[in-house]
Amino acid sequence: MKDKDKDKKPKSAEAQAEAKEMDSLRQELERVQAERDDLLGKLQRVSADYANFQKRSTKQIQDSVAYEKEKIIKSLLPAVDNFEHMLAKSHAAECVAAVIEGVRIIYDQMMDILKGHGVEQIQALDETFDPTHHEAMLQQADPDKADGVVLQEFQKGYKLHGRVIRPSRVIVNKTMSQEASPAEETPEAASEEPPEGDETTDTE
Repeated sequence: MKDKDKDKKPKSAEAQAEAKEMDSLRQELERVQAERDDLLGKLQRVSADYANFQKRSTKQIQDSVAYEKEKIIKSLLPAVDNFEHMLAKSHAAECVAAVIEGVRIIYDQMMDILKGHGVEQIQALDETFDPTHHEAMLQQADPDKADGVVLQEFQKGYKLHGRVIRPSRVIVNKTMSQEASPAEETPEAASEEPPEGDETTDTE
């Protein structure tokens, strides 16, 4: 009987150890599951926040574009008003020079408005051709100007905040290169040619 009791004690201790280990594993599993659920909840909240952010960003961009358009249009309206006034009074103008002067004033007003929005004209006339700012339409030869200089503008170019939005369309100077003079004959080459009038005859 004593031997049987001895056998039961170690088995009981082993079972307790296994049960303790199972409890530890169960607690660890519950902890990991809790962390998983917490991370999943955070991920769902971040995903929802990102979706809302995208919607807000799209609307903010649309509102910003609409605001900038409105601001540009409002800034151009005074020039349009001046055009209307000038057209209304052009029939009663005493001379063409007065109408031209009115157009010049409105043109300067519009250029000032564009400048206020970061728009500037590209300098082209008498400048060296620059493919990043100019678009060559034709080439002409003017010996009084340097090669590659812009002789004439077809259409003015513009930059917006330093970035080219339309290049200038221009005529570029292309001077005619001097024709190469023929190479002089060397004495060896001259000696190889038979003198004029000297014909060879066949001998039998």
